[in-house]
Amino acid sequence: MSPVNFLYAIAIFLGSFLLFLVEPMAAKRLVPLLGGSAAVWTTCLVFFQVVLLLGYFCAHWVATRLRPRAQALVYTGLLAVCVAQAALRLRPELHASISHPIRSVFWLLATLIGLPFLVLSATNPLLQAWYARGHARGTASREASVANVAAPPYRLFALSNFGSLLALIIYPWLVEPRFSLRVQGRIWLAGFVVFAVACAGIALMSTGRVAPRDSGQAARGSAGPAPAVHDRILWLLLAACGSLLLCAMTNHLSQNIAAIPLLWIVPLIMYLLSFVIAFSRGQWLPPILRVRIPVLNVSIARMGLLVFTAAALGGLLFMMSDSRQELSLILAIPFYCGTLFMFCLFCHAELHRLRPSPEHATSFYLLIALGGALGSIFVGVLAPVIFSGSYELGYGVVLTTLLALAVTWRAGWGWRIFWSAASVATAAALLLFHARGDGEHTLAQVRNFYGTLRVAEDPTPPFPGETRYLYNGPIRHGSQIFTDELRTTPTTYYSHESGVGLALDLCCGVRPRRVGLIGLGAGTLAAYGRKGDVFRFYDINPLVPRIAHTWFSYLRESAATIEIVPGDARLSLAAEPSQHYDVLAVDAFSGDAIPVHLLTSQALQLYQRHLAPGGIIAFHVSNKYLDLAPVVTQQAEHAGLHAAYVIVPEDDDAKGAYSSDWVLVTANATFLSRQEVNAAAEDSIATRPGLRLWTDDYNSVLPVLKWRKPKEADDEDQPNAPQDAPPSKPPEAPK
Repeated sequence: MSPVNFLYAIAIFLGSFLLFLVEPMAAKRLVPLLGGSAAVWTTCLVFFQVVLLLGYFCAHWVATRLRPRAQALVYTGLLAVCVAQAALRLRPELHASISHPIRSVFWLLATLIGLPFLVLSATNPLLQAWYARGHARGTASREASVANVAAPPYRLFALSNFGSLLALIIYPWLVEPRFSLRVQGRIWLAGFVVFAVACAGIALMSTGRVAPRDSGQAARGSAGPAPAVHDRILWLLLAACGSLLLCAMTNHLSQNIAAIPLLWIVPLIMYLLSFVIAFSRGQWLPPILRVRIPVLNVSIARMGLLVFTAAALGGLLFMMSDSRQELSLILAIPFYCGTLFMFCLFCHAELHRLRPSPEHATSFYLLIALGGALGSIFVGVLAPVIFSGSYELGYGVVLTTLLALAVTWRAGWGWRIFWSAASVATAAALLLFHARGDGEHTLAQVRNFYGTLRVAEDPTPPFPGETRYLYNGPIRHGSQIFTDELRTTPTTYYSHESGVGLALDLCCGVRPRRVGLIGLGAGTLAAYGRKGDVFRFYDINPLVPRIAHTWFSYLRESAATIEIVPGDARLSLAAEPSQHYDVLAVDAFSGDAIPVHLLTSQALQLYQRHLAPGGIIAFHVSNKYLDLAPVVTQQAEHAGLHAAYVIVPEDDDAKGAYSSDWVLVTANATFLSRQEVNAAAEDSIATRPGLRLWTDDYNSVLPVLKWRKPKEADDEDQPNAPQDAPPSKPPEAPK
């Protein structure tokens, strides 16, 4: 490889590496501004895909409209401006609007990394266009034929995706656990400066190497046929399908497990890995796999890919058919991400098969980027508006089967019949799943940026009256038993035996209490309210108060004065004077997706400012996949406070109470020495190897991940279970 070719490869690799390294860094800075919502990452993906499209369009325009010298000058100037913006935005003050979260994410990302991200997005297709035109060969003679210098650039596309893949692999495992966000920003800026110098050198060396008129004539002389319209439509749809599935699967994982970079990145790794493999031109395949099967009119390799795609389709439909099926973290991530990989590999392998000649590469990339943007916009922007539930993954699966039908249509009637049947069966199955999930016991279902909320009822025993449940996604967020004896009894994770129950019952004797509660849910904790008490709830989701008032009576029937503060709890607390809370309950989880910014040392300092003397902070740490008790204990020790770990190990079906885990943090030794607290508290809290103190600038959930399988839920756990089945406990998750 010549030095110039090597420089091209390094620039393309480093550009893609930096492009995808900055994505989780920027998203992680935005997540705390919007309550730790899992939708922040999906909206970031929309921004990244849209800016990628703009970058590809700019590259296409520059490569086809400007002379080589002008291209080099424009690109070099943009690189200089990007370095300036990146340096100025290393540590900005960021503020978001919870009323317009999508608009806020777009504006913040544009001001934070907008221009550098745009230029990095344009780098890959622009440098490949220069390479295909002959600049990368570094030929000594301008009369060298284009046939000699314009080698197909698609291998460079695979190289760029490999750079992206490497960045995503090292971020959660090497970068995030070891470096603060400030240090990460400085490292990225240093890498961008190196990249800018390398690209500027390529741009300057390339000027004048090939005369515009000569190269244009040569290109016209060797250009392949223009792509057909149906091929262009397939480029768009295949790219859109892959992007849609990426965003939908990421939504599924981050909403039901944790809104953390690790679970954002793994699906994106699968997405990029499918690009790398698909665009590697298959030279690593054994020759026998390229042999065409006469009857089926496809090669052995393509046949295998279609079979595995069908198998992945069946496995995903099986898991979607019953929301009660749970996998351990070590099985759930490989299953869902492996399924995503097979679907994306199918889409991207078909893209590579339908690729045009190199002369049309920039338009090819442009349509790929447009499809990626459309797929992400559908999931991140349109779906929360047009759907009442999380249905986009199902639509992505149906689109996959339809595209399989389209790309195999010419291969014969056997493929047409198979994929037509698969499309119809998939659509029918998803309609059945949705109808069953939103069945006759569902009273209301709404969705917005912060997730899907569903209210369901169960009129079956053991209670003589109906029981209502609030679901956030697939997890129960609270319940109320509508009988005279139990309608004002706190249920689920908030029973009198729970950590928060002990704190509220024992903190203040008979005097009026002032209580802060981060997370409203069904309003269950309002059941503890007595005359003279003030219960002040903080909740970022504007739909939650409406549901709590409409479908549950805890707030209406509480004897306490109820106050509800909209917006992110931490930002609201920071803007308020000290509230002198006797108890502050931190219970703002969405599914099992934790808002990490509510568990940092700065957050604990803020909570302390709002406590009355002897006040108690109750952290709800029940979680299927994250062991949060050591995190809270470490924070308490760092702040010079005491921590008591209170576990309710068993359910109490007679009262609708579930097992729960709470950590009570306080300086009140008298409270901790009470017999009730001593009897309920664990002797000690196990530590986690490698766990560092969480701060706003540093936090990593990798050391606290649970890889074991969660407790199995009984078949009758769901409120939509058969009428003769009694309700019981849902999957373990804090609500």
